[in-house]
Amino acid sequence: MLTSDHPRYKWVALSNTTLGTLLATINSSIVLISLPAIFKGIDINPLEPNNVSYLLWMLIGYMLVTAVLVVTLGRLGDMYGRVRIYNAGFAIFTVTSIILSLDPFGGGGGALWLIGWRVVQAIGGAMLMANSAAIITDAFPAKQRGMALGVNIVSALAGSFIGLVAGGVLAEWDWRSVFWVNIPLGVLGTVWAYRSLHDTGVRRKAKIDWWGNATFAIGLTAVLAAITYGIQPYGGHTMGWTNPWVLTGLIGGAIVLVAFGLIETRVAEPMFPLGLFKNLSFLSGNLANLLASIARGGLQFMLIIWLQGIWLPQHGYDYESTPLWAGIYLVPLTIGFLAAGPLAGTLSDRFGPRPFATGGLLVMAVSFGGLLLLPSNFNYVVFALLIFINGLGGGLFAAPNTSLVMSSVPANMRGAASGMRATFQNAGQVLSIGVFFSLMVAGLASSLPSTLSSGLTAQGVPADTAAQVAATPPVGTLFAAFLGYNPIGELLGQQTLDSLPPSNADRLTGLDFFPQLISGPFHDGLVIVFWLAIAMSVVGALASLLRSKPAVVAAVETPEGAFVAHEAEVQAEFTDAELLNPATVVAEPLGADPTASNSAAGGVSTTPASPAG
Repeated sequence: MLTSDHPRYKWVALSNTTLGTLLATINSSIVLISLPAIFKGIDINPLEPNNVSYLLWMLIGYMLVTAVLVVTLGRLGDMYGRVRIYNAGFAIFTVTSIILSLDPFGGGGGALWLIGWRVVQAIGGAMLMANSAAIITDAFPAKQRGMALGVNIVSALAGSFIGLVAGGVLAEWDWRSVFWVNIPLGVLGTVWAYRSLHDTGVRRKAKIDWWGNATFAIGLTAVLAAITYGIQPYGGHTMGWTNPWVLTGLIGGAIVLVAFGLIETRVAEPMFPLGLFKNLSFLSGNLANLLASIARGGLQFMLIIWLQGIWLPQHGYDYESTPLWAGIYLVPLTIGFLAAGPLAGTLSDRFGPRPFATGGLLVMAVSFGGLLLLPSNFNYVVFALLIFINGLGGGLFAAPNTSLVMSSVPANMRGAASGMRATFQNAGQVLSIGVFFSLMVAGLASSLPSTLSSGLTAQGVPADTAAQVAATPPVGTLFAAFLGYNPIGELLGQQTLDSLPPSNADRLTGLDFFPQLISGPFHDGLVIVFWLAIAMSVVGALASLLRSKPAVVAAVETPEGAFVAHEAEVQAEFTDAELLNPATVVAEPLGADPTASNSAAGGVSTTPASPAG
C-alpha cells in the first residue's frame, strides 16, 4: 500500500478517480441510447402519451440528482474527508448497478424500479464526481495539475460519448447488460479505492447547512424538472409552457433559489460559499462551464436524432440497429476529446489555462457553424471531420477550465468548489434537454404538420386520417426519431394500412418515408439549435478571458538568498469573508508544496500589500 507521500501515489489517485468519473459519466448516457431495448424489455411502448413521463425521467433522473447533490457532497468531503465520501460513492454505485440489473417487474412497475434505483445510483455517482477533481488537486503539485485534471476531466466528458457506443452494443445483446457492465469495474474500483487512497487535503470543520441544502435541492429540482416537462404538449399547445404545474415549478423553484441565496449569506457555514464568486476567475470559469455544457448536451441529443431518425435509415440501416451504429458513427467526437484533453492540460501548465479554454470554445463554435451548413443527408466524411473538430474544441476547453476554477480557491474549499463546478456542468446537461428540445419542437411545429399531411395523402391516405395524424404533437415525432422508431405504422393503425395498396403501405412503413418526411422540418429546427450553440460557445469564450486582478503576491526566496515578488496560487485556510482578499502577501519558501496551507509551509507570515501591489 502506497503512502500519500510516495512518488507514485499521485498516479494511483489519478487512475482511480479517472475510473470513477468515467463510470459515473458513462452511465449518464448509456441508458440514453439503450432506451428502445429497455422499454421493449420491460414491455412499455415509449411512444404512448402516458409513457412519456417514464421516458423523461429515465433521461433526466440521473443527471438531475447529480446536479443537485454534487455541491453538498463536495462540502461533506471538505468536512469529513474527500476520499471517505468518494469511496462510499464507489460502493453505492456498484451495489445499485446490481439492483438495477435485477428489475423483477414489467410495465410501469418495471419503469419505476429503474427510475428509483437510478436516482440512488446517481447519489453514488455524485459522490464520485464531487470529490475526484479535489482529490487530484490535492495529490498533484501545481506544475502537473493541469495535465492530471486534463486526463480526468476529458475522460469523464468522453465517458458520455463512450456510453453511447457501449449502450448500443450491449442493448443488441440484452438490455440488462447495460447495468451488468458496471459491476466488475465497480467492484475493482471500490476495493482499489478503499485500499489505496488517502486524505491529503485540508479538512474544514463546519456544521451541515440543513436549510441551505434543502432549499437548494428543492429549488433546483423544481426548475430543472419544470423546464424538462415544458416540452410536453398541454391544452392543445405543442408545448407545456402554459401548464400550471410547469409555471409553478419555474416560478416557485426560482423563489426557493432566491431564498437559498439569502440563507447562504446569513449562515455561519454555508453549503454554497458565495464568497467564492467574488473571485472573477471562479465566476467566469463556471459561467463558461455552464454554457459549454448546455451546448455540448444539445449537440449530443441533436446528433442522435439526426443519425437514428434520418441519416442511418436513409442509408439502409434497420431501425433496430440504429442505436448501435449511431454510437459508432459518433466515435470521431470521442477521439477528438481524448486527443486534445491531456495535451491541453499539459500545455496549460506551461502557458496558462486561459488561451486554451477560450480557444477551445471558439473551435467548438466554428464546428457548430460547419454542422449548420450540412444538408440533412450529409457526406459522412465531412460530418466526421466536423464532429472531430468539435471534440478537439471540447477537449481544449475542459481541462484548462477545470484547472482555472480549482486553482482559484484555497485548499480547504476545494471539495465545495469541485462540487459547484460539477453542479454547473450537470445542470447544463439537464437544461440542454429542455432548451434544445423546446427549440427543435418550435421549429418542427411550423412546418411538420403540412409536410406530414401532404406526404400521407400522396400515398393514398384519406385526407381526414392524414389531418388527424398531422395534428399529433411534434414532440412525439421528435421522440420517435430520438429512439430510432418509425411511428408511421402506429400512427395510422393497421386498419388504415390494410386499406391501402400494398406498395403504398410498404412505402409508408419502409426505411425511407419517415426520414425523408421529417428531414426538412428537422433541419429548420436544427438551424435554430446550432445558432444558439454558436452564441453560447462565443459567450463562454469571452467569459474565459475574464480574470481577477492578481489576488496574492508571494515573496519567494531564490537560491542566492534574495526574495522576489511574484503572483502565486495560495492555499491558505481563509474564511469566507477573507476569501482571496487582494490585500494579502504571503512569504512562501522556494520549493514549498503549493497545495499546502501556510502553516505547513514553514510558519510563513502574511502582511498587507502596498497600494502599488
